[in-house]
Amino acid sequence: MIYRILLFISWVYIIFGMIGIFRFSNIYSRLLTSSKIDTVAAMTILIALIFKCGFSVFSIRLILILIFIIITSPISSHVIARSAYLNGISIKKEVGK
Repeated sequence: MIYRILLFISWVYIIFGMIGIFRFSNIYSRLLTSSKIDTVAAMTILIALIFKCGFSVFSIRLILILIFIIITSPISSHVIARSAYLNGISIKKEVGK
């Protein structure tokens, strides 16, 4: 039962994240929103799967995947934001675009 609640919460995170991506006009704001929602929703889904399967070898694998996502997701979004900044994409919103 708990895993169903967590899966529902992850879908709520994803829906609000999609709304945030379309609402923001700046590429950096969109990147921040998408990276946070992606990480949180994936973590919630993996935790729900851990509750679903119980304590087993599979849950240990899921915990390792969870740790991998926690480490790599912020790094990848930072690399994308840094690449956009170094390529001259403005931080401020330009008028008329």
